[in-house]
Amino acid sequence: MNKNIRENAELRGSFFALAERVFGLSFAGWYAEGYWREKYIPYALTYGNDVVANASVNIIDMEWRHKPRRYIQIGTVMTAPEYRKRGFCRRLLETILKDWRKESDAIYLFANDGVLDFYPKFGFERAVQYQYTVELRHRRRIGETRKLDMSAAADVAILEEYYKKSNPYSAFTERDNFGLLMFYCSSFMKDCVYLSEDLGVVAVMGRESENLICYDIYGDGARPLLEALETFAGIEAKNVLLGFTPTDFISMEGVEVGGGDTLFMLKGKENLFCRNRISFPLLSHA
Repeated sequence: MNKNIRENAELRGSFFALAERVFGLSFAGWYAEGYWREKYIPYALTYGNDVVANASVNIIDMEWRHKPRRYIQIGTVMTAPEYRKRGFCRRLLETILKDWRKESDAIYLFANDGVLDFYPKFGFERAVQYQYTVELRHRRRIGETRKLDMSAAADVAILEEYYKKSNPYSAFTERDNFGLLMFYCSSFMKDCVYLSEDLGVVAVMGRESENLICYDIYGDGARPLLEALETFAGIEAKNVLLGFTPTDFISMEGVEVGGGDTLFMLKGKENLFCRNRISFPLLSHA
C-alpha cells in the first residue's frame, strides 16, 4: 500500500487516470497549479506502476461554535473494474480507520446509492443534513461587486486572503484548506467567485437548476448576511440557498437534504448531526 503517490510521477499519473476513468474527475490541473497539499492523502494499492484501487484521506479542520475539530473525510474510493471483488476497498478502509481513528474527532464519508449497504459493515451509520434558504426581502445592492479571475494570481491571492478570515456567518465552518477550495474554484466554479470591497467579503455564488446558491462566503462579517446576499444576488433573485449552516440556524426552518450522496458518520466518534440540524459546507466535500 502506497500513501505517498503525490511524489511519484508514474503512480500519480496512474491515479489521475483511474479517477478520470471511474468518476470523470480531473486532478491533473489541480496538482499542476500547486493546490494538492498535505491534507489530501491517497491510500493506493498498486500493481507495478499502476494504481488499481484507492481510498483517500482528507484532513478537514472544522470549527463548531468557535471550537476546533479535526475530522477525517474518506473520499475518492475507487477500484479499476478489472480488479473489483477482491476485497481491495475493505483493506483500504480498514487501514485508514486504524491510522486515523485515534487521531480525529470524527470520521465520515459520502456514499452513492449503489454502496449504501457497504459502509455500515465498517461501523458507519447514516446521518441527516439540513439546508437553509434566506429570503431576500429588500433586494438592495450595497456598492459594486467584481468577479475575481481565477486565472490571475492577484485575484487568487485576494480569495486566499479572505478565505483565511473564514466564514463569519457559519456555525460549522472549515478552516485552513485552501487547496480543497481551489479544487472547485480553479476549475468548474472558476466563474463563481465575487468580491465586494464595500462589504469586505468574497462570495462563491452559483446556480443549480432554478436555485441561486451561496456556496460559501469569507470575510470580516461586519455587515449582516442578508445585506451581503442581496448585494451579490442582484435585484432579480428572491431567495438564496445556503451552502453552509448559518449561525442562527436554530431560529430558522431547515430542509432535509434529499437526493445526491448520503452522509455516513463513524460510530463511536463525535456526531453533531444527532442533535443539530446542520450540514457540512458544500465546498468541503472532497
